[in-house]
Amino acid sequence: MKFSAGKFDVAVIGAGHAGIEAGLAAARLGCKTGVFTINMDAVGNCPCNPSIGGTAKGHLVREIDALGGEMGKAADECFLQSRMLNKGKGPAVHSLRAQIDRRAYSARMKHTLELQENLELRQAEITELIKQDDGLWLLTTRLEAQYTAKAVILATGTYLGGKIYVGDVSYESGPDGMFPSRYLPDSLEKMGMCIRRFKTGTPARVLRSSIDFTDLEEQNGDDPVVPFSYDTENPGENKVKCYVSWTNENTKKVILDNISRSPMYSGKIEGIGPRYCPSIEDKIVRFSDKPRHQLFIEPCGLDTEEMYIQGMSSSLPEDVQLAFYHTIKGLEHCTVMRPAYAIEYFCADPIQMNRTLEFREFPGLYGAGQFNGSSGYEEAAAQGLVAGVNAALKIQGKAPMILDRASSYIGTLVDDLVTKGCNDPYRMMTSRSEYRLILRQDNADVRLTPIGRKIGLITDERWGKFQKKSARIEAEIERARKTVLPPTEQLNTILRERNTSEVKTGIRLADLIKRPELNYEVLTPVDSTRNETDRNVFEQVEIQIKYEGYIQRQLIIIDQVRKLESRILPPDLDYSKIDGLRLEAREKLNKVRPENIGQAGRISGVSPADISVLVIYLSTLKNTAERKIENT
Repeated sequence: MKFSAGKFDVAVIGAGHAGIEAGLAAARLGCKTGVFTINMDAVGNCPCNPSIGGTAKGHLVREIDALGGEMGKAADECFLQSRMLNKGKGPAVHSLRAQIDRRAYSARMKHTLELQENLELRQAEITELIKQDDGLWLLTTRLEAQYTAKAVILATGTYLGGKIYVGDVSYESGPDGMFPSRYLPDSLEKMGMCIRRFKTGTPARVLRSSIDFTDLEEQNGDDPVVPFSYDTENPGENKVKCYVSWTNENTKKVILDNISRSPMYSGKIEGIGPRYCPSIEDKIVRFSDKPRHQLFIEPCGLDTEEMYIQGMSSSLPEDVQLAFYHTIKGLEHCTVMRPAYAIEYFCADPIQMNRTLEFREFPGLYGAGQFNGSSGYEEAAAQGLVAGVNAALKIQGKAPMILDRASSYIGTLVDDLVTKGCNDPYRMMTSRSEYRLILRQDNADVRLTPIGRKIGLITDERWGKFQKKSARIEAEIERARKTVLPPTEQLNTILRERNTSEVKTGIRLADLIKRPELNYEVLTPVDSTRNETDRNVFEQVEIQIKYEGYIQRQLIIIDQVRKLESRILPPDLDYSKIDGLRLEAREKLNKVRPENIGQAGRISGVSPADISVLVIYLSTLKNTAERKIENT
């Protein structure tokens, strides 16, 4: 028998990485928030690799932290090994990655939710979602408890209609053997939401003592450790080593001999898998010319003997998995504790949402994470933060938080999803951003902390630290531009050793830093007026000075694009009635319903000629409105 169980301002369905950030953001902004999860022991679970960050993903974590989110702080507290990726390349693609303790991270996040004021964490499967006549959402659990909420955030991950595949065996399940969300998909379809099937997978876990590490390449962490969060002052030291191995021709043979037993190739899996994180059988088939593929052997935690085999996800039968793992150096006698599997699940077409992640046709309903067609913990957390903030701001009658592409990777992620959509699980990469020289992970606080402060997620203490750091950066830039170093033999020796031209007259410190061969560190012996010691300050100053010309050019482009973004399109505009637009453009524009001219120009199928038609149309509307005012 159904019964009334409570009322919330914001209800979050799911407590993975998206649900956590959504719930915390809404509660911290003063909304009474309920977070529902099928199993409380799975809060903040990492069913795939227990790592946070990576290429472009590290940028997202820094941005989440800069806005006042939680992922970076938790990762710093639970990391096992930390490395900065792409250090041999430019600063735009430097990305922090940390292997974390899976269970410690989950426990840390669960406890954070439990302690958060205005937030209630509940174990319950939501089976039905209905919009009532009074504007409130009615949520019904499998135990027939009913809750009402002013806003709902769907952050269901891979649980929504989840189905596991291992060879010929398939069964309904969420990740890691959890119950799936069986009934909610029917409720969403009945509502009129467009949902589809996607697929992802995860590799096996093997017993540490069964691995032969003798000839494996070791991967050590960085020293000193660089934290994700701007609040973390002493991140600690690396605790573990990771290892690298490779597949070989024998691995390839085992997989190809059994490829017909893969549900991907037999047609049993209907869902579309991630393009940029394929299974090992998909790699072998798609890249048949490659003699080998890299894999990483990484620990799942300090209090477990499970080792994660990154790069080897599979849906092949268990006996085939054992056979191909045993062909790999170091894994010849490995014991598989958890076999690899593929999981198929329902998700929404994100084109149905606007840039607040609210569904256009269902006011008060938001989507976040893998429910929106993305992949990855970091992408999920970023969307959760956006959805949680905007749900709270709407309830409070405040302006929404809209992050554009020039502000952040989060803005790029959201814009890509709601404007371009995704035909396979979306993964963030640095190449997706046209402004990556501006959107570096080192300056995430400069770009976004003022926004987090304005929203209300940045504390007074954090804001004070940020302001002091900003002042020190400005002071150091001014010092570097004013300081003139004399042409001493000591300086010229440094320049010769670095294969850069000597100086015969005094030269500004900033001009020396601009040289590719030089940096603050090598110039320390001749820089007598320096008193700044914070490496984060030096990093910011050095990048700003070295890339000043490139940065200025990109800022000019950003300014031009933002002028297009300021040309707002009426939300109820019927594009089918605008003369001059091509048929494809009319269909795409009516489906996506862009908020402005800039967003319209990023829609696939909308040409520059179509944009010109829209600009002329908007000018006509403006002139018509002005004439009406003059005639009244």
